[in-house]
Amino acid sequence: MRKGKRTETQIVYMIKAAVETNLLDLYLFESLQQIRDITDEWLDIYNYEWSHGALGAQTLMAYLGSA
Repeated sequence: MRKGKRTETQIVYMIKAAVETNLLDLYLFESLQQIRDITDEWLDIYNYEWSHGALGAQTLMAYLGSA
């Protein structure tokens, strides 16, 4: 994130909120490996399956592929 880039800051906070709401608040983790596994799965869903309104209801990967 570059200093002074307001949109980047907003994106970071938006992703942070999504991680907290959809990942951290839902699980009681038993090990670091479990955290890694669940986080990897969540990131795949977030990037490949979750449509984002700010991207015209596209997934992140679809948007990046069309850019």
